[in-house]
Amino acid sequence: MTLNVPGLVVMAAFYLLILGTGIWASMRSRKEEKKCKGDGMEITLLAGRNINLLVGVFTLTATWVGGGFILGIAEATYNPTLGAVWALMPVPYVVTFFLGGFFFAKPMRENKYVTMMDPFQKKYGNFMSNALILPALIADVLWVARTLVSLGGTMTVILDLSYGYSIVISAVVAIAYTLLGGLYSVAYTDVIQLILIFISLWVCVPFLLTNPHSVDISLTAYNQTFQAPWVGTVDLDRAGKWFDDFMLLALGGLAYQAFYQRILSASSYTQAQMTCFASAAFCLVLGIPSVLVGAVAASTDWNSTIYGLPTPYERGEAGSILPISLQYLTPMYVSIIGIGAVAAAVMSSMDSALLSSASLFSSNIYKNIIRKQASDREMQWVIRISVVVVGLAGTGLTFLDSSVLVFWLVGVDMSYTIMFPQLVCVLFFKASNGYGAIVGFLLGIIMRILSGEPLVGLPPIIRFPNCRLDAEGKLTQFFPFRTVIMLVSLVTIMVVSWLMTLAFDNDLLPEKWDVYKVKRKQSKPVEERPTEDNEELAVSKQLLDTTSC
Repeated sequence: MTLNVPGLVVMAAFYLLILGTGIWASMRSRKEEKKCKGDGMEITLLAGRNINLLVGVFTLTATWVGGGFILGIAEATYNPTLGAVWALMPVPYVVTFFLGGFFFAKPMRENKYVTMMDPFQKKYGNFMSNALILPALIADVLWVARTLVSLGGTMTVILDLSYGYSIVISAVVAIAYTLLGGLYSVAYTDVIQLILIFISLWVCVPFLLTNPHSVDISLTAYNQTFQAPWVGTVDLDRAGKWFDDFMLLALGGLAYQAFYQRILSASSYTQAQMTCFASAAFCLVLGIPSVLVGAVAASTDWNSTIYGLPTPYERGEAGSILPISLQYLTPMYVSIIGIGAVAAAVMSSMDSALLSSASLFSSNIYKNIIRKQASDREMQWVIRISVVVVGLAGTGLTFLDSSVLVFWLVGVDMSYTIMFPQLVCVLFFKASNGYGAIVGFLLGIIMRILSGEPLVGLPPIIRFPNCRLDAEGKLTQFFPFRTVIMLVSLVTIMVVSWLMTLAFDNDLLPEKWDVYKVKRKQSKPVEERPTEDNEELAVSKQLLDTTSC
């Protein structure tokens, strides 16, 4: 296969369009900075809390509909051991956005927080908040990696461009326009990217459905043909794992800084809610084409194509099933359009992850701890350096593993089991304190490591019920263990917080050990002062006593 020159030309034009939009948005951000009363950092990270509804919906949707979303859904649908019922991303995201809009947006906006970590820093102080920032930053770096992996694999298949070159070029473009204008650049490029994702994916679908190498997907949905039915099943033995994955995606997304960055950038609480609800609908619609791609791939006689046998699954290339399907089942110009959708999705998610991690480091670590007197200009440079560092870290990880689902699940896993219970407690339970947060944090990490993870080759030490070998011979937990760990961490935070408060209030522990100042100050009893009514009553009583004598 030779280098696809027309495809390269189209991709170059796409990158120039995105870069141009980023430059225009950066110029707009400078104008807004002069008008806005807020500081420069708030302009960069939250667009002056003045993003309009339409742009807000586009940028929130584009953040979630990334390369991992598009390729991950197609991969799960095509995989004969999974099927469409395991392609969970769109539906849990609806839950994410509705819960976020109804419950989480209000306390974050009412307190005018800049990042997700602000309530931790306010309630627990710097030590605990810094410990919690670490898993949040790691999750963002993994997010960058998984989006780049999806684009690198797609370009390699369709354009025959080196995997390394594809990733590096895409990373440079995304880092460049994120550096230029912060959230303004990210939000307005997301508008262009989401439009391209929607058009490109739906243009490809008719060609895939009518290609001569595949049978009608309605016939293969529930019948064994070239492989197992693409709809898939959730057996009783695997129902626990399915539930665990669903909850992981639905609640794990609520512990991402990128989500709150969009919520906090809206001009009002009502607008933030509307942004969440509209984005939920968009996610459902944009998930359909990837399901259809996976279904067509599962209904294809690969022996009749140039690709030949063994099948993509047997070659271990299920993760690249979307670009493989576009390359071998559609005309060349259609496959080029398809790669535009993947590239747009990758850019839209990668820039969000870059800005998200830069927000956490610059606002919660540098500004609040390292240099509290840092000027706006200095903070701008800190944000830029943070973007570059996270971008380089995520790019480096892409050369360690080529599976989209690995980075996807590991990143969300950390957010769900470690960050989500902490966020719930700090926002909704006043009784929680730093002692409970520390114990819950450590217990969650220890339990998660000991539970193992087959995706990274970590064997389980703690074996929950129904722990057994999966179809690929890997020892896997089919019990909803992540949800159990999350709940154990949540309960631990509350119980330990209550016990420590009780211990200090009742002087079971010396007050000098109370580093988080949870001991309630006992108010002195107020002596009753004599009032005029009391004085009159006393005089009357004295007169009565005198008269009776």
